[in-house]
Amino acid sequence: MANVEWSGGQEHWTHKGDIRLFLWQKPASPKVPYAGTVLFVHGSSMASQPTFDLSVPGRPHSSVMDWFAERGFDTWCMDNEGYGRSDKHRPINFDISNGADDLSAGSAYILEKTGAKQLLVYGISSGALKAALFAQRHPERVAKLALDAFVWTGQGSPTLAERTKKLPEFLAKNSRPIDRAFVHSIFNRDHAECADDATKDAFADAILTLDSSMPTGTYVDMCSKLPLVDPTQVKAATLIMRGEYDGIASLDDLINFYKLLPCTNKQFSIMQGISHASFQQKNHLMVYQILHSFFSQPDPIYKG
Repeated sequence: MANVEWSGGQEHWTHKGDIRLFLWQKPASPKVPYAGTVLFVHGSSMASQPTFDLSVPGRPHSSVMDWFAERGFDTWCMDNEGYGRSDKHRPINFDISNGADDLSAGSAYILEKTGAKQLLVYGISSGALKAALFAQRHPERVAKLALDAFVWTGQGSPTLAERTKKLPEFLAKNSRPIDRAFVHSIFNRDHAECADDATKDAFADAILTLDSSMPTGTYVDMCSKLPLVDPTQVKAATLIMRGEYDGIASLDDLINFYKLLPCTNKQFSIMQGISHASFQQKNHLMVYQILHSFFSQPDPIYKG
C-alpha cells in the first residue's frame, strides 16, 4: 500500500472543548474573483482528505477542493472526531449528532479565520446527515446546503436493509475494522462499473494511510435512529443530489424530504451513471458541475 501524503493546502486545528479537530484548507485561486467559502463534510468510512483532496495518476481533477479553488472558492474540509487526524481517544462511537457538534466548532473557526459571513456546505452520505443537522442547528452560518447520498427515514434503502443485519455487532463496539476489500465494497455494492479500478485503489490507499478502523456511531444511527433531521427546520437553500444507482436512499424518501423543505430556492438532481461515492466516480466532473452550478447561482432578487 502506498503511503499517501497531501500537499498544496494549509493545515489548521481547532477545539471542541478539549478535543482537537483537524481542518484542511485549499485557498481560492487569486487569479479569479472570490466565489464563496465551501465546507466539505465526509461520510462514515473515510476521513476528509481522501474524500475531497484525492490524487489519482492519469485522472485529472480528482481533488474536488482543487477544482473549486481554481474557480474562486475558498475550500475547507475537516476530520470529524474519531476520524483521520482528529482526536480519537474518547470511548464513544462518534455518532451523527457528535459530528454535527464538530461542524459547529469547525465552522466557527473558519468564519472567524476567513471573515466569511456564511458557508456553502456539502455533505455526503452520513456527512450529509451531519451537514443537515448542523444547518438545522445553525441556520445563520449556512448560505447553501448540498446533500449528496442523503437518507431521511431510511425507508426503501437496500444498503441500510443489509447493514441493519449487522446492527447487534455495531452496537457491541465503538469501532469497526476497515481494509482494502472494504473500500472496494463501497463501489461494488451498487454498480461496480461506475468507478475505475485506479481510482478505487488510490482512494483505498488514501483512506488506509490515516485509519485502520472507523467509528460505528453513524452506522448505528442510520440503521436504528432515523429520521435525525427535521426538513421543516432546514432553512437554507438546499440541493439534493442522488446517484442513479445509489442504494443508500430511495427516491421516494428523498422526494418526501424535499417537499418539506421550507426554502423555495431548492433543487433536486439525479446524477446519471453515479452510485454512492460520487466524487470518485467516472462521471465526477459532472457531479462537480452540478454542485458548482448550485453554489454559484445568484440569489433571487424577487421572491414574490
